[in-house]
Amino acid sequence: MRRLAVALLCCGAAALAAGCGERKERVAPGHPQQVQLMLDFFPNADHAGIYAAQANGRFRQVGLNVKIRTPSDPAAPLRQAAAGRTTLAISYEPEVLRARDRGLKVVSVGALVQKPLTSIISLPPARIGRPADLAGKRVGTAGIDYQHAFLQAILKQAGADPGSVKEQNVGFNLVPALLSGKVDAILGGYFNYEGVDLRQRKKHPRIIPVNRAGVPTYDELVFVTSEEGAKRNAGVIRSFLAAVARGTRDLARHPRNLSALLRDNPDLDAKLQRASVKVLLQQHLFDPPKGRPFGYQDPNDWNAFAAFMQRAGLISASTARGAFTNALLPGQGP
Repeated sequence: MRRLAVALLCCGAAALAAGCGERKERVAPGHPQQVQLMLDFFPNADHAGIYAAQANGRFRQVGLNVKIRTPSDPAAPLRQAAAGRTTLAISYEPEVLRARDRGLKVVSVGALVQKPLTSIISLPPARIGRPADLAGKRVGTAGIDYQHAFLQAILKQAGADPGSVKEQNVGFNLVPALLSGKVDAILGGYFNYEGVDLRQRKKHPRIIPVNRAGVPTYDELVFVTSEEGAKRNAGVIRSFLAAVARGTRDLARHPRNLSALLRDNPDLDAKLQRASVKVLLQQHLFDPPKGRPFGYQDPNDWNAFAAFMQRAGLISASTARGAFTNALLPGQGP
């Protein structure tokens, strides 16, 4: 979810950074181009800019008719994108690198959330104020292999004995495991979601984002398509990203634009979603680096993270070559 490319706004302090001088994206006139977007998970605050773009007609302005879909399981988006069954999917940088290593011809075409949200989260009784305090504790994860790699890297940097830490697979029941005392900390929750939820429950969570504890930074959420789709739908993807940038700018200027997400998904906890969006906007997690277009993916960061995954035995390639492209961002390309 991200920002705009209008010169009038790119130099304003309140605008989301999109890079001055970007052209206004538009596809050819005629019938709207149909676009399928598969989310990474159930609709939530991370997707608020997309829903704002939909509600405010930003997709229509660039000649697109976007259908937002929710996956049946977390593994579906990348498979659907690789098979060409969806124009775009939202996934995670670690998953993109791992999928390519397994032969799926997918490519990330833009970042949605520019920094890791994944964190170590604990409650005060556990007395975990820094990564070294994990020694002798029970840490719950969702059982994902790169979460194990994260934990090992964090313990190594902190000088804590990995053998003293009991890692438990609690699936996606991270918060219940923490609240019930089954574990002393969790690794896998997001500071803008599980962290906010726990604060609203007045549990006073202690939160350490993984990239501040020994894990190289990465893009938490990215837009993905197939390699063939990136070539075939280059103009459509560029226009889509420009529209999402505008929707995210709308969200930043007027938080009431969150109402589009809440209206389309009435089962969501409105208070939690509003607080989560506030964190995302205040910490500029949708914003690209200064002077870069919306969705920019830092090549150095991608390669450093790929090297980290290779050292952890998660992938065979030591670079992110072919896994991402910035050529389809708003204002880029022919």
